[in-house]
Amino acid sequence: MKTTAKNLSETKVELTVTLEKEDLKKARVLAIEQLAKQIKVAGFRKGKVPADVAEQHLNPNDISSQTIDLAVRMTVPEAFNQAKKVALQIPNVEVTKYVPDETAEYKLTADILPDVKVGPYKNLKVKKEKAEVKEKDIQEILDGIAKSRAEKKAVKRAAKLGDEVIIDFTGKKDGKPFDGGSSKDYTLLLGSKTFIPGFEDGIVGHEPGDKFDVPLTFPKDYGAKHLAGKKVVFEILVKQVNEVTPPKFDADFAKACGPFKNMDELKADIKKNLEAQNAHRIEEKYKDDLVTALVKGSKVAAPEVMIEDQVRMIRDDITRNAAAQGLGFDDYLKQTGQTEEDWSKEVHKIGEARVKASLVLQVLARDQKISADDKEVDAKIAELRDVYQKSPEALKNLKDPRVRQDIKNRLTIEKVLDFLLAENK
Repeated sequence: MKTTAKNLSETKVELTVTLEKEDLKKARVLAIEQLAKQIKVAGFRKGKVPADVAEQHLNPNDISSQTIDLAVRMTVPEAFNQAKKVALQIPNVEVTKYVPDETAEYKLTADILPDVKVGPYKNLKVKKEKAEVKEKDIQEILDGIAKSRAEKKAVKRAAKLGDEVIIDFTGKKDGKPFDGGSSKDYTLLLGSKTFIPGFEDGIVGHEPGDKFDVPLTFPKDYGAKHLAGKKVVFEILVKQVNEVTPPKFDADFAKACGPFKNMDELKADIKKNLEAQNAHRIEEKYKDDLVTALVKGSKVAAPEVMIEDQVRMIRDDITRNAAAQGLGFDDYLKQTGQTEEDWSKEVHKIGEARVKASLVLQVLARDQKISADDKEVDAKIAELRDVYQKSPEALKNLKDPRVRQDIKNRLTIEKVLDFLLAENK
């Protein structure tokens, strides 16, 4: 057999395969053996008819059809080997010439693993943030704790900033309720800036039992595009006003939060935790930025079939998360103010970036001979067994060779990222 390759793009190839007599002869022998199992011949049990006998009773057209089908299937892998291409999907096949027992020609079209040229990976121009904890960050944590421990007392007076109110509200645009704009028995701390500007201020001065309208305009940069910059009216009913008395930041407060003698010890503990969180966040962002810079300096194309896989995974994750809240994918789109077309375009970009990063890191791992060994994979699987010990299905999956390979790939990528960090200190 002979194979010639024509690159249709960096990620797609067309192979032209020419089969010779010997290739067709091998396929014909196998074709007769397979067809022999399906016929009945006097003196032989079905499935036990010898090939030379079966050939005399078979339709020549059936033999010819089965032969070319087998010839193609038997030679496709070798065709890609000869062309030094790696197919990412089952290729499209078109038989363009077939002379039984003499010659045949067919074309293969498929997305392929592209050639990847990794750019410079040392001294990448990426700045790392500083893990700085400011006093206001500590105070925000303290305020959050105080809010959860605050005393609340129902009062019969007009609401003011700092009060908690329980309300029913319905948002209307052009006189009709809009999605996500209504709720009953909603608890809101006035001054928390939970809602768009003007909403909470519009409640100030109203007492329990008051029913009123608050006309507002959504910010132009609001996340839900169908509401951005739109004029709306919120119909509001104040059902209860609670006076909120936060606890004092004193030694008693500190002791109630844990093994702390005073506020200084509590603040020191909060600062320590925030520093650890910030350090982790900054380290992860630094890794992402290094990969982005590496990909930018590399030559890599993302095959569409791989991008589609990423888009499908992202959509599946969103669908599962939405289902957990009793919502569907369409509900998610409405909440985020996106059309499916807008969402698809945005996620396609994300998928493309992920594929390129994955390909570059895989090639870097190959070039630097970086790989997770069996002991590391075994240790990770043992760790996952402990996590999923109450899930028989998950434990079963851990025995799947494909899952093991996936774990090995992830550990390898982690080691590549550590390598990048070390080369960019």
